[in-house]
Amino acid sequence: MKPILPPSLPADEISGSVPTTRRAWLKTAALATGAAVALEPGNRTSAATADPGGRITRGRIRQSIMGWTFNPMPTPELAGHCRDIGLVAMEGINPSHYPLIRKMGLAVSLVSSHGFGRGPFNPDNHAFVEEKLREAIDLAVRVDCRNVITFTGMREAGISDEAGARNCVETWKRVIGHAEKNNVRLCLEHLNSRDTSHPMKGHAGYFGDDVDFCVELIRRVDSPNMKLLFDIYHVQIMNGDVIRRLRQYKDYIAHYHTAGVPGRGELDETQELNYPAILRAILETGYEGYVAQEFLPTWPDPILALRHAAKLCDV
Repeated sequence: MKPILPPSLPADEISGSVPTTRRAWLKTAALATGAAVALEPGNRTSAATADPGGRITRGRIRQSIMGWTFNPMPTPELAGHCRDIGLVAMEGINPSHYPLIRKMGLAVSLVSSHGFGRGPFNPDNHAFVEEKLREAIDLAVRVDCRNVITFTGMREAGISDEAGARNCVETWKRVIGHAEKNNVRLCLEHLNSRDTSHPMKGHAGYFGDDVDFCVELIRRVDSPNMKLLFDIYHVQIMNGDVIRRLRQYKDYIAHYHTAGVPGRGELDETQELNYPAILRAILETGYEGYVAQEFLPTWPDPILALRHAAKLCDV
């Protein structure tokens, strides 16, 4: 399937000026009404019908996408949609696609590493985690990306929380020098452990499920290259008070992820978060990094969902 391109509009409609003819006024009104109706629950239509201008125009937020959420759509096809909508980067895709997306003008916003299952909480994983983090740092340098993701891993029987915390910090300290030397940041992601409805909506047993404690672990590493991946979806489920927390931790945050709560679906009227307010608060902190869309599409047209989310976050 080819990327969906919005139809061209008259100059007065593109600029936002008042149409000068009755015909132009009627066309503008019909487009607005069609977009509103199409976004009502149970009445989603194609992207071109619902929002022919569903593209990023302000660009103050550098938007990316976590590619795995749009599986099984092929990465090249998704990249084409992202470029047409105005997203500027991708992540969570197979590194074999990095040359292609960079050729298309899209950046790599985050490089994957060891995964959330085998983390440094357990010392048996330390050699594996260190190897994967060093490999990811080297890859990030090659593709001009500043961020590498890391996780705590799962709690395990026989290891206390304080011992697990020491294990995590000691592992990251052994790697952080390599990150500093290469101007790359390790980004610790906080994940929720409450939602058990789907293996990627929540992660029961995950050690780093309290964002305040994740920041404490980052402080213990004591490096400007150890940062927080603030996943708005996970923070809302486990801790809440999203805007106050992102302001509180603005000096530690290097990356953001989005998704609707509950359900990790679209950023639409069925969820409890006010994303425009959250994105404005992010801008007010002086943040200049990426915000990656990481929702699981449920609308019949997933690209309409992406257009909607991109426009909503284009504050």
